[in-house]
Amino acid sequence: MVTAALYGVGTALPLLIGAWVGLRFDLPRPVLAALMAFGAGTMVAAVSSELFAPAFATEGVWIAGTALLAGALVYVVADHFIENKLGPAALGWALMLGSLLDGIPENTALGVSLVEGGGVVLLVAVAVGNIPESVAGAASMRSQPGFDSRRAFRVWAITAAVLVLVVVAANAVSDNISDGSIAVVQAFAGGATIAVLADSLMPEAYREGGWWVGLSTALGFLVAFALGA
Repeated sequence: MVTAALYGVGTALPLLIGAWVGLRFDLPRPVLAALMAFGAGTMVAAVSSELFAPAFATEGVWIAGTALLAGALVYVVADHFIENKLGPAALGWALMLGSLLDGIPENTALGVSLVEGGGVVLLVAVAVGNIPESVAGAASMRSQPGFDSRRAFRVWAITAAVLVLVVVAANAVSDNISDGSIAVVQAFAGGATIAVLADSLMPEAYREGGWWVGLSTALGFLVAFALGA
């Protein structure tokens, strides 16, 4: 249980650090664009190798594909609701929602993997992806009318706490969770991640940074793929 909690903190702490940096400092637009693009690259690698591939291999195209599309649908609908409520300030909250939707399945898999003595590679991959995603999301919240940095940080802290609890809970009930069930949940997260990339992260990275952000995206993909190999 203590090990699971420490692994959970290992995924949540980078999220909090990134949120603090994004809320505290007014980052130059090229730096913010590079971070968003790097985070997008890590998420592409996570979807292809860590999230969708296991479900496709164990459950087949119909079940895995349905879970993938369901995850995308949930994010798209939630993001549309956020945009209608917040307008231009919606990006930061949309990215935080994406962190939660893809973080829960990832941390579930992490908690289960600890039973067999694994989890280190997945922990590093998740942590590396959490930093740029939370920096970009938190920084984007600064454009919200009536912005309150303390309130925003509390919301990120709650998100981080939920992710820690997910690792602990998944580890505690790991004997009752089948590999197929975990794979389907991961495919759901993959769909949500793809929607985050298409709706929020990559368009904003290009808008802020321009043509060169493709290099940062490729670098993020390479780092995450190498860590997961």
